[in-house]
Amino acid sequence: MNLQQLKYLREIVRQNLHVSDAAGALFTSQPGISKQVKLLEEELGVEIFVRSGKRMVAITEPGKAILEIAERILQEAAN
Repeated sequence: MNLQQLKYLREIVRQNLHVSDAAGALFTSQPGISKQVKLLEEELGVEIFVRSGKRMVAITEPGKAILEIAERILQEAAN
């Protein structure tokens, strides 16, 4: 897990689960964000987002907990 992955998670949620919009806001590529989210899910052993095909449609319960932790970590890093 790294700060960049946490930033990606936060931005995906801020952009209403639109990975392309998150990529634009972070000046990076959509495939790059998708890959990092998948790697994070594999590392943690949980699905963070509910998917319908390739689209993210909701946040799982474990995903909500991870997002809360990510927000705290990113806030601390910013301080």
